[in-house]
Amino acid sequence: MNSPVEKQILAALTHLDQTVKSMATANPKPNLLPLFARLDELTAQLPRATDPTLLHYLHKKSYEKARLFLQGRDAENQIGNCRHV
Repeated sequence: MNSPVEKQILAALTHLDQTVKSMATANPKPNLLPLFARLDELTAQLPRATDPTLLHYLHKKSYEKARLFLQGRDAENQIGNCRHV
C-alpha cells in the first residue's frame, strides 16, 4: 500500500502525464515548472524507508517510471542508461 505522500506523488505524476499529453493541442501551452516543483517538494517529504527504486526514479526525474512503479506496473519499465530499470 502506498503511503499518503506516495499517493500525492502518484496524483501529481498522473496530472503531469495528462498535461504533457495535452500539450500538442493546448493553447496557451501549460507551464510545467509548478508541476516539477510540486514533485520535488513531495519527494523531499518521503521517509527514509521509502523503496530505493522509487527514490531513484524520482531523483533522476524519471517521472514516467516513477508513475508506473507507484501503479504497480514497474515490470513495464525499460532499463535506463544508468543500467537501472
